Amino acid sequence: MRFRSAKREQLAGSGRPPYPVDVGRTHSLGEVRQIWGHLTAGEETQDVVTVAGRVVFIRNTGKLCFATLQDGFDTEHPAGRLQVMLSLAEVGQEALDDWKSLVDLGDHVAVTGRVISSRRGELSVMASSWQMASKALRPMPVLHKELAEETRVRQRYVDLTVREAARDLLRDRAKVTRSIRQTLDSRNFLEVETPILQPIHGGAAARPFHTHLNAFDTDMTLRIALELYLKRAMVGGADRVYEIGRVFRNEGVDSTHAPEFTMLEAYQAWGDQHSIAELTQSIIVNAADVLGGRQIETPDGVIDLDGEWAWLGVYPGLSEKVGVEITPDTTADELRRIADDHDLTVDPAWDAEKLVIELFGELVEPGLLQPTFVCDYPPAAQPLARPHRNGERLIEAWDLIIGGMERGTGFSELIDPVIQRERLTAQSLAAAAGDPEAMQLDEEFLAALEFGAPPMGGLGLGVDRLLMLFTGVGIRETILFPLLKPRREG
Repeated sequence: MRFRSAKREQLAGSGRPPYPVDVGRTHSLGEVRQIWGHLTAGEETQDVVTVAGRVVFIRNTGKLCFATLQDGFDTEHPAGRLQVMLSLAEVGQEALDDWKSLVDLGDHVAVTGRVISSRRGELSVMASSWQMASKALRPMPVLHKELAEETRVRQRYVDLTVREAARDLLRDRAKVTRSIRQTLDSRNFLEVETPILQPIHGGAAARPFHTHLNAFDTDMTLRIALELYLKRAMVGGADRVYEIGRVFRNEGVDSTHAPEFTMLEAYQAWGDQHSIAELTQSIIVNAADVLGGRQIETPDGVIDLDGEWAWLGVYPGLSEKVGVEITPDTTADELRRIADDHDLTVDPAWDAEKLVIELFGELVEPGLLQPTFVCDYPPAAQPLARPHRNGERLIEAWDLIIGGMERGTGFSELIDPVIQRERLTAQSLAAAAGDPEAMQLDEEFLAALEFGAPPMGGLGLGVDRLLMLFTGVGIRETILFPLLKPRREG
């Protein structure tokens, strides 16, 4: 870094800015390949271009220097690369010496010259002049050496520079997000934005991040879900709404969980859990199509998104797994014995509903490879879901499991303000008793429901987990700049 800084000073001291505002680029590297890619080995033109990019390979010899430049990439195209050549006969001794002494791997340079094909058939720009576009003060990793995983996620800007797979993932994320919007927009859903700073946390069972709003001298939280404000919009008459936005949960960090992640939530008036399931399936299938296929290879087998998307009740599914019939009447003591039989540790304070949910998640969910709507949960699973029309001790809600992992959830939404008040009151009491994940009593939300909301279905879909499904990587890879544990100095 000392050598590079000295070169920066040398450039500046000689009147050549190390970071000029403009270098007069006329063509991207990809455009040069598109226009002159037909040249045969040894063929030269008099066509002069100015190209620019990052130096990712450099080889300096006596009278002839070679470098490979790399420029940027977009949602459809990989980073372009092109060879540039500097010959003593073309640029002169001073420019050639400056190139050798001032240019390092990682620098951005601009090169002006004729488009030619080298004797080996490599499309190139034969320089007549060059200038520094941006002097890199930190060394760039070599292209042929694999980056450590920690470096890839902690220094994503380096990862994107040297690894095509990282650029592919970034483009794939953009394609999936665009596909989600196109699917919803085609069905006349309205995209809206709701507050990130909220006075009361709700919409999910999760521990929030806390902050303080100085202007009002009041405590606030970062949202843990998008739900409660989107439903306010539904009360106001927006029949179909959605939002794609960051949510924040102050919980564990592992290969499938991050403290901030991207969630899609959508609500449809006059819909229910079945219409929302059909919408969710369309969103996922359409996203798979833009990435090239509906069959996903995994270590456990092929996931077939073209196959049947099954429905599985929580109680029947758990009963089949453990070989004992489990119903809403099964006691907590019986469920704890089942947990012991399967070497599962459970919290002694959990009631029967919570135990059923946890046992299903541990014993059944990991084995659901193909798309499965796990439905007919006990009410404790989702306090914002409607009571089941065919069973008072169940709710109309599902979790979509694909590849052994929850990818999304859907509901026939609870719109009865009386029942909603009862459930939020119970949640508030749990919070007061020390449950950090329990929701608070939100009087503004209840007032909106009391104004009257139409029957509706709603969905929540983790965009990061959808990318994990398609790409087979962990959540840290799908998030461009994930939150990481700070490095300790010394």
